[in-house]
Amino acid sequence: MKTAVPLNIDEKISLPKSLSLGAQHVLAMDLYIVPIILAGLLSLSVGDTSALIQMTFIVAGLCTIIQSGFLLKLPVMQGPSYIPIGAIAAIGKSLGMGAVYGAMIPVAIFVALLGRPMNLFSRLVKTFVPPIVGGTVIIVVGISLLPVAFNGIYTADRPAENILIAMASMFSLSAFILLGCFIKQLHWLRLASVLGAILVGTAVAATMGMADFSAVADAKWLQLPTLLPFGELVFDPLAILTMLFVAMIVLVETTGTWCAVTAVTGTDLKDDRLNRGATGEAAGHFICSLLGGSPVTGYSTNAGIIAVTGVASRRAIIAGGFILLVLGLVPKLTSLIASVPHAVIAGIFAVICVVIAMNGFRVIQNIQLSERNMLVVGLPIMLALGAVLMPRELIYALPELVGYLANSGIAIGALAAVILNFILPEEATQEAEA
Repeated sequence: MKTAVPLNIDEKISLPKSLSLGAQHVLAMDLYIVPIILAGLLSLSVGDTSALIQMTFIVAGLCTIIQSGFLLKLPVMQGPSYIPIGAIAAIGKSLGMGAVYGAMIPVAIFVALLGRPMNLFSRLVKTFVPPIVGGTVIIVVGISLLPVAFNGIYTADRPAENILIAMASMFSLSAFILLGCFIKQLHWLRLASVLGAILVGTAVAATMGMADFSAVADAKWLQLPTLLPFGELVFDPLAILTMLFVAMIVLVETTGTWCAVTAVTGTDLKDDRLNRGATGEAAGHFICSLLGGSPVTGYSTNAGIIAVTGVASRRAIIAGGFILLVLGLVPKLTSLIASVPHAVIAGIFAVICVVIAMNGFRVIQNIQLSERNMLVVGLPIMLALGAVLMPRELIYALPELVGYLANSGIAIGALAAVILNFILPEEATQEAEA
């Protein structure tokens, strides 16, 4: 999984450059969306919603520093996954959030054992996630997230204006990338392309009266985190089994993210790195259980940012982790990010999704697409899109466990790729070539 021109993930870039690039990674992540969705599903109070968002930023920041700096050692930001939303909402409504966070401690222990101590995770990945599966998962990630970006534009108030704002963000991001790539004197534009697109999109939104930053004035300047903000931990067997199953699906998703980053940077995804990464995921579950927030995992969006900017230094990602920590401690800054018009983020997000998907195609470009391999690649994409486009009322009518999976096209597509590659006989490839 190597690019033609590998990027240096250990490049020693300056502190200002690290902070500016780290800020772009943070701004493109849309971290507050998952906790806001969870708060709505759980009917949380305004205070609890604020705490959930704040803790999500803090947990994501700590886990980013741990993963990128010490364990996984790849330029991967940590952020809340969409996959556990259904499970958390179901458990939280019936047993309370204490059962959600209580379940994460046994999950953390199990995932940690798969990683560094027992070194099983790399064996599982080699068995179940070869390049054709890894590349397919990357494609599924990019394609599955595209409808999320566009639905946020089409279903919002004043959709016509939102489309114009999103287009301004898309075209400005593309223009900055192209100018930065082809004009040496403007190389800095590529590095600042995401931030520039956010500013352009927000300016366009402001001219239409669709940029409201009034909430920033009411937000606090400083708010320290507290342990167990949602009450005592509850260890319920069914909740533990449910969250353990969801965690396994998230591990497949995050492995696809790691494959995407290694495909973009040209870095090898060796056994030791895989096992350390699993241990880092376990650390994230444990920290989340104590501080609250939404469970975090590797964020695929950042692979697109790296491809856009051409800078893969872990220093930028670690700087992004510290920025997340500061944002979590300063609600006024979190409020500022949350006030950026959603159409602006959606437009940028759409471009990044395309970049991610294209890197997936890059991973599988040298794999012969026999009838067998076409099924391994094509069916997961179809199933992922089917899950993404499935009406919400149909998802809620499904059995609980199936509903958890159907909430995430990425989970459906990743599982399908793993299962199809495992059950379809290799002989089919040879027969096709005969």
